[in-house]
Amino acid sequence: MSLPWLALPLALATALSTTLGGLAAMRLAGRLGDVIALSGGVVVAIALLDVLPEAERELGRPERVSLLVALGFVLFFLANRLLVLHHRDDSDQARAHGRVGAMGALALSAHSAVDGLGIGLALHLSLGTGLLVFAAVASHDFADGLNTVSFILRQGGGRRQALRWLAVDATAPIAGAAVGASLSISAHGLGALLALYVGLFLFLGASDLLPEAHEHPSRLRVALTVAGFAFIALVVWLAGLGGV
Repeated sequence: MSLPWLALPLALATALSTTLGGLAAMRLAGRLGDVIALSGGVVVAIALLDVLPEAERELGRPERVSLLVALGFVLFFLANRLLVLHHRDDSDQARAHGRVGAMGALALSAHSAVDGLGIGLALHLSLGTGLLVFAAVASHDFADGLNTVSFILRQGGGRRQALRWLAVDATAPIAGAAVGASLSISAHGLGALLALYVGLFLFLGASDLLPEAHEHPSRLRVALTVAGFAFIALVVWLAGLGGV
């Protein structure tokens, strides 16, 4: 198996993460904030400490990287708002939107396919970057599964419908990973796409993970976010020493 095709088994692991998130939304409401706090630190650290430097190395122009990061952030912000996906809308607001329920779950699944694409693209660069992007995606996809189930249930859908959409959301990254692994892309193009993914990961941390985790004051959640960031910093440092 060539290195980019390692994205397929990694995407299977993200499918498991999404599934666990969705099941947790039905069963374990009490501790989800702690898990999301840890995930927020992991996702933001990977964006800043690994994917961003790799994008700068490939493009060689820091000002262009900054522009692409900002573009990625804004594009994913607009996509979320236009598709009315913000899972913290209260029930009255959500029901006032014309596009809810299945449309929202479908768009969340498309988002998951983009996550899988990122894994495949990162593995074109190196094993270390691919594994760290996988870690970011798997961390976020736990929350994605949680959001998919919560979204369907809040719109009045039943558990069976929520589980069907959870299955779609869980398998979407596999299709994205296959596309990413099969693409033939130049180093310059790869750097540009990685910079866009930095914007995506920063958006996810700023809008979905960290606000959700820190909605209520908790020293434990602050510590978990810092621990997630510090753990990735250590992994990146060790990978640099080993040349991974």
